[in-house]
Amino acid sequence: MGTVWFCLIAFMLTVYVVLDGFDIGAGIAHLAVARTAEERRKVLRSIGPVWDANEVWLIAAGGTLYMAFPGLYASSFSGFYLPLIMVLWLLILRGISVEFRSSFAHPVWMAFWDGVFALSSVLLAVFFGVALGNVVRGVALDPAQRFFEPLWTNFRPEVPTGILDWYTALVGLLALVALAIHGCAWIALRTDGETAGRAVHLLRRLWWGGVVLTAVVTWFSWDLQPQIMHNLSTHPWGWVLPALAVGGLVLTRRWSGRRPLATFLASAAYLAGMLASAAFGLYPYVLPARSDPSLSLSIENTRAPVASLRLAFAWWAVGMALVFLYFWLLYRRMAGGAGENESHGY
Repeated sequence: MGTVWFCLIAFMLTVYVVLDGFDIGAGIAHLAVARTAEERRKVLRSIGPVWDANEVWLIAAGGTLYMAFPGLYASSFSGFYLPLIMVLWLLILRGISVEFRSSFAHPVWMAFWDGVFALSSVLLAVFFGVALGNVVRGVALDPAQRFFEPLWTNFRPEVPTGILDWYTALVGLLALVALAIHGCAWIALRTDGETAGRAVHLLRRLWWGGVVLTAVVTWFSWDLQPQIMHNLSTHPWGWVLPALAVGGLVLTRRWSGRRPLATFLASAAYLAGMLASAAFGLYPYVLPARSDPSLSLSIENTRAPVASLRLAFAWWAVGMALVFLYFWLLYRRMAGGAGENESHGY
C-alpha cells in the first residue's frame, strides 16, 4: 500500500503541475504576448474559469500526503517552513491580482496588478522548481529525521545544504522556462490573432532554453542522486518516462504554430514525463538524506498503518471520481477559444 500511495501522490502532483502549470505559465508570459489592456484581458479570460479550480489538486495532494505519509509531512513542512510560507504568499498574490485587476477601471491600477500577476507567477514557478531540486538532491536529515535549511549556505549542494544552491537554482530556472512554454501553448490554444502569434513566437524562442536546461539538469541529477541510475538499471522499463519527456519536448516545437491542441498536449506530456521520471528515480525514498543515505525518509519509515491506507483508498477513489467529473464538466464548457462572452469578471 505504501507504493500505491506513493504513485497516487506523484500522480496528483503531476496533474497539478500540468493543469495549474498552464495558468502559471500564462502569467509568466502574458506581459510579453499581450501588448494592450484588451489582449491582457483575453489572456486572463483564457484561464479565468479554471485557475482557482486547478489549485484544488495541490490542496488534495497536501492532504493526501498528510494522511498517507505523516512522517514525511511532519519533517518536510517543518524543514521547509520558510519557502512554504513564501509559496503561500505568492499563491495569494496571484489570486488577488487576478480578482482585483478589474475592480477599478484605471490604467495605473490594472498595470500594477498585471505586474503583480507576472512577478508572482515567475517566482512561484522558480520556487516550485527549487523545491523539486531540494527533494532530488536530498537534505541534511539528522537521526531524528528532522532538518532545517536556511535560504542558502555556501551555494553548493553539499552539507550544510541550503534551499538555494547552484543545482536547485538550475532546477528552478528549468521550471520557469518549462511552465512559460506550457503557458504559451495554452495562450496559443485559447486565443487568436496577434496574441496567439506572439505566444507561438515566444514558445519557439524559449524552447531552445528548455532543451539545454533539461539536458543539464538531467545530467547533474544523475550525478547528485545515485538512486536514479540505480532504479533505471534495475528496472529498465523506467526509461519510458524520460522518453515521454523527450518526445513531448520535441513535438511541442514541431507542432507549434500549426496544431495548437497537439502542441499543448505535447507540452503536458513533457511535464508529466519529467515529474514521473523524478518520482521513479527517487523510489522508494520520499526525501533522501544528503549526508547519510541510511537516514533517508522512505515509504516504509514514513507511511501510515496499512489498515488505514486501505480504508483511505476507498474514500480517495470516491473523491477522485467526483473531482474527475467536475473537471470534465468544467473543461467541456470551455471548448473553443476565449471569446468575448467568456468575461468571467476579467
